[in-house]
Parts: sequence; structure tokens; C-alpha cells
Amino acid sequence: MTTRTPVPLSVLDLAPIRDGHAPTEALRNTVELARATEAFGYRRFWISEHHNTRAMASSATAIIIGQVAAATERISVGAGGIMLPNHAPYVVAEQFGTLATYHPGRIDLGLGRAPGTDPWTTRALRRQHASGADFPEQVAELRDYLTPGGTDRRVRAIPGEGVDLPVYVLGSSTFGAALAAREGLPFVHASHFAPQQLDEALTLYRSSFQPSAALAKPYAIVAANAVVADTETEAVRIFSSLQQKFLTHFRGEMRFLPPVDDIDTFWNRQEAQMVNAMLAESYVGTPDTVRRGLDDLVARTGADELMILSEAWDFDARLRSYELLAKTWTERT
Repeated sequence: MTTRTPVPLSVLDLAPIRDGHAPTEALRNTVELARATEAFGYRRFWISEHHNTRAMASSATAIIIGQVAAATERISVGAGGIMLPNHAPYVVAEQFGTLATYHPGRIDLGLGRAPGTDPWTTRALRRQHASGADFPEQVAELRDYLTPGGTDRRVRAIPGEGVDLPVYVLGSSTFGAALAAREGLPFVHASHFAPQQLDEALTLYRSSFQPSAALAKPYAIVAANAVVADTETEAVRIFSSLQQKFLTHFRGEMRFLPPVDDIDTFWNRQEAQMVNAMLAESYVGTPDTVRRGLDDLVARTGADELMILSEAWDFDARLRSYELLAKTWTERT
């Protein structure tokens, strides 16, 4: 038999806050998880941006990235992503220019157009935008600050100007795919919670891609949920915490709750359909089961890389999930 080379695996982290626990624990676990997944051989470690939720501590994303990069040595660290409508592009250029100056060649900047929060918090962020309609203009402005410029430039991002800072476009629809294709940038699909337009978005991205100085050919990263355990039963139980997280979101306030033995006792049929639709790209089970599922995902989408979210109420189970996946992903013939 011939040895197959699998696509790279990366990590998406939301700094989940366990219900009844403090953000301190979540942020400490994020750093520990980054160290561990670097040792397991993952390519990237990305942190999301969310605001005004007691289920996630990933609000000050750039600060967390700095802590993670300082605590690791080789793994690329980045934003998955910065929700650009919440920020002045100039400030993002300065922040990530500073990060890239501290950690040359290791910082990624993923950009999304959703606010990542509710309308009240959007107003508190003091940003005015029309549902992200000006996202392409914001991306262009930000990238302009990062390009090398002469001394005659009126406004300069220092640090930021001319740094080695790869930019990625995040999206869950054809909007982000079209932008990434037009600008010749890598595209990351958020199929871990919005899988409905995955195939359509990737098809559009590849068919309309324009080569650029940043990227010669399309590069697509697909995000997916994966929970790996020693038994199918335990993996399904662990996964119930993520299912409850989306269920409580639909009910009005997202919470990260302990796992349960039978999730069907916690929701009605309509709620189950909504949650299962959002979590359709989830792979749960033993190492062999999850590897086969992710192999099928790669074959179906042609993904160049997978971004894995593996959430578990118990942090040791979370570490074990990433460890088992990394091992089964590389040890194949």
C-alpha cells in the first residue's frame, strides 16, 4: 500500500467558559491548548472574536494571540477571525503589525464581516456599518496600511507597514468567497456552524480566483467540529456540550454546559433540527471513525487544510481529542 499525505490540520479556539466558571480558567486553558497542539503537530492555532457572551472569553482577540504566540515556539497563531466591522482598519493594522513584529512569520490575520455579537453590543463598540456591506472597502483599506509605503504617505501603520502578515478572508456564504477570489486571497469557510453554502462557496471561489502577489492559486481552508474519544459512546457524550451550547443560543442566552447522556431529552424536534443543521459538519467518534469522516470531507470539498474545533466540558478530554486526531491523521498507510 502507498502512503497518503493528509492535508494539514489546524486548531480553532473559542476560549469556552464553562458555565459557573471564571474566564480566567478559559484563557489559561487556551494557552495550554496551544502549547499542546503545537506539540501534536498542528499547523495553526486561531482564536475567534466574540463579545457579550458568558460562554466565550475570546473578546480581546489580539491580546490573546499575543499571549499564545509568546507561550509557543513554532505554530502559526492568528485570528479566526477579527470581525472587521467592529474595528477601525488602521487600528487592526497597528495591532497585528505589532504582533507580527514580535513574532515574525508566525502571525495570521483572518478577517470576517459579521459583528460576532448582538445589536446592542455592536453599538457599544461604537462602529457604524450596514450589515458588513462595506467589508470589501475595509479589507482594502487594511491591506493598504500593511503594504510598504514611502515617507510621503500621510497615515502609516507603524508597526504594520511592510510586515509579513498573511491575510485570510473568512465567510459562511458566497460573499466572502467572491471577495477572496477577486483579491487573490486564501478563503476559510465557517462550516463548523454554517455549512449550508459550503460547496457553493468553494466552487465560486475556485472558479473565479484571480492570482495575486499574495497567492498564485486558490487555497481553501474548511472548518469543522471534531470530537475524538476512545469509544463512540464517550465521544457522543462529550459532543453534547456543543449541542447544548447551540441549543441555549436558540433559547436566548448561550451557555457552555456539562455533557449529558441523552441529548434528546433536552430539546424538542424543531430545536434538534436547527442545531443539527448548524452542526452538520461535525465528526464524532473513535479515531478511525473521525478520520474517515474528515477524509470524506476533504475528498468532497477539495480542502487544502482543515481547521478543527474540538470542544469538551472537561479540558483533559479536549486535549485528548486533539491528540487522538493528530495521531490517527498522520499514522496511516
